[in-house]
Amino acid sequence: MPIIGKIIKSAVEVADKIFTNNNPKEAQEVVLKELLSKAKKTAFGKYYQFDQLLESEDIRDAFASEVPYFSYDQLLEDWWQKVIDGAEDITWPGKVSYFAVSSGTTSKKKHIPVTDEMIVSIRKAGLQQIKGIADFDLPSEFFEKEILMFGSSTNLKEVNGHLEGEISGISASQIPTWFDGFYRPGPEISGIDDWDKRVEALAKEAPNWDIGGISGIPSWIELMLKKVIAYHKADNIHDIWPNFQVYTSGGVAFEPYRKSFERLTGKPITVIDTYLASEGYLATQLRKDTNAMALITDNGIYFEFVPFKPENMNDDGSVKQEAKTVKIEEVEEGEDYVLIISTVSGAWRYMIGDTITFVDKEKAEIKITGRTKHFLNVVGSQLSVIQMNNALEQLGEEFNTEIKEFTVSAVLENEDYIHRWYLGLEGETEKSEEDFAKRLDEILQENNKNYKVARNKALKSVETRLVPANLFQKWTEETKQKGGQVKIPRVMKEEEFKDWEGYVVGNLH
Repeated sequence: MPIIGKIIKSAVEVADKIFTNNNPKEAQEVVLKELLSKAKKTAFGKYYQFDQLLESEDIRDAFASEVPYFSYDQLLEDWWQKVIDGAEDITWPGKVSYFAVSSGTTSKKKHIPVTDEMIVSIRKAGLQQIKGIADFDLPSEFFEKEILMFGSSTNLKEVNGHLEGEISGISASQIPTWFDGFYRPGPEISGIDDWDKRVEALAKEAPNWDIGGISGIPSWIELMLKKVIAYHKADNIHDIWPNFQVYTSGGVAFEPYRKSFERLTGKPITVIDTYLASEGYLATQLRKDTNAMALITDNGIYFEFVPFKPENMNDDGSVKQEAKTVKIEEVEEGEDYVLIISTVSGAWRYMIGDTITFVDKEKAEIKITGRTKHFLNVVGSQLSVIQMNNALEQLGEEFNTEIKEFTVSAVLENEDYIHRWYLGLEGETEKSEEDFAKRLDEILQENNKNYKVARNKALKSVETRLVPANLFQKWTEETKQKGGQVKIPRVMKEEEFKDWEGYVVGNLH
């Protein structure tokens, strides 16, 4: 048994027992107080009287009463444009050196401030993830293997005195020196801008590495693995990296990719879910007995939760200002909440756009249930992304078909609404589009009473279009960006859906 690996594993296990915070309420109270104290002399802090909030009997209630909710566009217009232009002490002390540029799930690029404190927070969250690995009973040898972190390029762009890139590229560019011996593909390959050239350089070097863990968004990691396997004419990735044991997933749900990942591997791997967004590292899976993720409650991010109900939401997916937040100790398991965050990057009561549900309140363990803008409710159907995912997983099992990607929109035809689904299939199927539509409709009605009511009233029919799964990937590459944090919109608005349908027609005929 390798001595170094045994020492590292023992240290991780001890750290896990000592440092894991078991009281989310207390941790969050401390975080909010620290955030307000550090930002009280900023323009934002002065405007919203952080000094007075800190003197309140209940700081959290006072904060919720005084500071409104902000979408990205609202923060940009009122505060962050000044930060992007180089002004100091606006929403966080000092000048921001990095901006995470993300298209998110819309075509509009966002520029999210990433402060030095946020970089430290992301590093600490990464260490917490490593501590969590102690629960997965991995052999000591794993802790001597190399880690492949493959996201966007670390070659950040200098713009108006600051550096811009995707959050995965910013994070990788700031890896501490002690990790250099474990980190792959290393700074030279990671700095290649072009994704295909970066993968080719990675593939050439792959046999020289002893990879134990891989981290990245499933769709792009899958494509990278396929290219590495093809480059070396191997049967599976374990022919090249026999000690690959852990895949750290993030960005989207892993389950739709599980079968295709299994085809690329020669032995079972451990999958660990994480929640790293452009706005911060929010949660990570810490236990092998669940696929839920624990919110990181003591690391520079303060969480609030708004019940995800129609009466709390505007048509654009933002939260109504009069909607009441729920504190972390007040949440109920199994309920959907809109996630609101305040961070060490100067995001205040920020609507990140995700909805979550608590699986274990005591451990603050959550699952991401969807996006506020990807909530299909044009005719009262009230379908969340997690309900869609579950329905398509059941449909795929019943039809013995792998549905890897999908998008849906409510389409108005002849004054009636229909739901039109595009399902991205891996391989062939004997079932027709009508078969898929009929059974999908039945599954959704069986599991969502609001959808069932809508189907008997305003929602006249359901259609499916079956397309190759790689068409979604090609669309992302050609219209957005290859690799990184790019995600497929699960629910499209009318204009984007027309563009998508035009793209499909142009590529299939």
